[in-house]
Amino acid sequence: MAHPPSSAAPRARRLVDIVLDEKSVARRSPEVEHERAVALFDLLEENHFGLVNGEAGPYKLHIGIFEQRLVFGVHSADNRKLRDVILSLTPFRKIVKDYFLVCGSYYTAIKKLGPAQIEALDMGRRGLHNEGSELLRERLAGKIELDLDTARRLFTLICALHIKA
Repeated sequence: MAHPPSSAAPRARRLVDIVLDEKSVARRSPEVEHERAVALFDLLEENHFGLVNGEAGPYKLHIGIFEQRLVFGVHSADNRKLRDVILSLTPFRKIVKDYFLVCGSYYTAIKKLGPAQIEALDMGRRGLHNEGSELLRERLAGKIELDLDTARRLFTLICALHIKA
């Protein structure tokens, strides 16, 4: 028998804090820094995140890179470590590289080109971002459950970390 969702259910499947390993974060252009700040803000405002077969949230997430691996340190709201989820960076490298190339062209186009070229580059940028987000969801399947919007915002943060790795 299905139970109606309780009022605690949405809070139990969400992130309430995100910490980026500052040693892993490279400083980039103002545009990239802005995207990172917006992704962090939006992610904390609205997300769906839960450990598969693990303790309910809310969660605090520590994201960093260690020995060429992406590390998601999932903690409880009271800072107890619940689980580390470790992913190889290799599957993300090409998408991140292509994403940054298109982003660079997009930011240049905003200053110099017309609306049609800007729109084409933006579509390519969004397509690569979606591809990276879906890859993240695939790689986290069975470990962490998240919706597409949460995956998109996390992918933006991974890009900020990945470029220094």
